[in-house]
Amino acid sequence: MFISRLLNENNMAVKIVECVPNFSEGTNQKIIDIIADSGRGIEGAKVLGIEPDSDYNRTVLTIAGEPESVLEAAFRVIKSASENIDMRQHSGEHPRIGAVDVCPFVPLKGVTMEDCVVLSKRLAKKVSDELNICTFLYGEAASSPDRELLSDLRKGQYESLEERIANGGPHLPDYGPKEWNETTAKFGAVVIGARQILVAYNVNVQETDAKSAKMAGSLVRSSGRLLKSEDGKKTRIPGMLPMVQGMGLPLDSHNISQVSMNLRDVTVTPMHIAFEAVKSIVNDHGIDTCGSELVGLVPLSAMVEAGKWYAEDGCNDESILVDAAIKGLGLDYLSSFDPKKRIIEWALASGVES
Repeated sequence: MFISRLLNENNMAVKIVECVPNFSEGTNQKIIDIIADSGRGIEGAKVLGIEPDSDYNRTVLTIAGEPESVLEAAFRVIKSASENIDMRQHSGEHPRIGAVDVCPFVPLKGVTMEDCVVLSKRLAKKVSDELNICTFLYGEAASSPDRELLSDLRKGQYESLEERIANGGPHLPDYGPKEWNETTAKFGAVVIGARQILVAYNVNVQETDAKSAKMAGSLVRSSGRLLKSEDGKKTRIPGMLPMVQGMGLPLDSHNISQVSMNLRDVTVTPMHIAFEAVKSIVNDHGIDTCGSELVGLVPLSAMVEAGKWYAEDGCNDESILVDAAIKGLGLDYLSSFDPKKRIIEWALASGVES
C-alpha cells in the first residue's frame, strides 16, 4: 500500500516515476511470468501492468514507484530478459531491436524530466557495464537531436544490428560493446530514455490483409508518407495528426488488422480524435472499425477527455466519462477493460500489484 500513501496530496516531497519496459516475448507465458516477476519484490516499486500480445510477440510491463526502486526493477527486468530471450529465434509483427526493445522513464509526481534523463543514463550505463549489452539513449535523454526518435534508432530492427555495428556510422550504441559478440547476437540492443506520458493506442480495423489499416496509418501519422513522381522525384506529404506515430498491421489471432499508434502527447491529439480519424478513412473505403485497444496504462485525464466527446454535453462526473470513453472507443472489444487497473491514478491508488 506504500504507493497509495505516496499519492497523498499532503506529501509534497513524494517522487513517483513510471518505467515501461517492452520485452520481446508475447507467447510463452512461463517466460513472460519469469521476466515480470523479476521486477517484483522491490520495496518502493510496484508492477502495475503486464500486457502480452501474441501477434506482436511482445509484452508491455508497467512499473511505478520511487525513482531508485524503479531503476533497480528495470535493471532486473532487462537482466532476466537477457537470460530468457534469444533474439535469433524471435519473430513478430511489431518492430524491435532487442530482447528488451525500449525502456522509457516517465515523470509522474515530484519528478522532473531531467530527473528521468539522469535515471535513464544511469540505467543505460549499468546495463552496458554489468550485462555487456548495447544501449541506445532516446527521447529527452538522446545524445543528439537525430537520435531522439525510437523509430530512427530501431530502423532495420534486430536483423540489421550486426551490419550497423560492423559499418560504424551515426547510429552506433551510446554504451556497450562496439563489436558483434555472443551477448549481442542473443540479446540485440535496448533503447533507454526519458519521455512524457505516451499513450500506446491501437484502432481495430475489420479486415485481415491490413490494406486499409496501412493506408490509414500513413495518413494519420505526423510524418505522413513519401510520394514519388513519374520522373523519380520524391516528396513527403505530412500526416493529419500532430505528435502521432502510426502504422497498419495484421492481427492474425483475431482475424482483423490494427492501426497501431503512439500518441506522443495525448493533450495535442486525444484518443477520440485518433479513433475518429482512422474510422473516417477506412469507412471511406467500405471498411469498418471494431473498437480499439490501449496498451499499457493511461492517464485519467486522457480518458476523461475522450469521455467528454461520447457522453452527454455538460457531464462532469469522472466515472460516467470514463465509462463513456470505454464504450465510445470500444476498449473492451478484444478483452475486458478494467479502469481500476488500466488508469494510472486509479491503479496506483488501489495498492494492488498486477
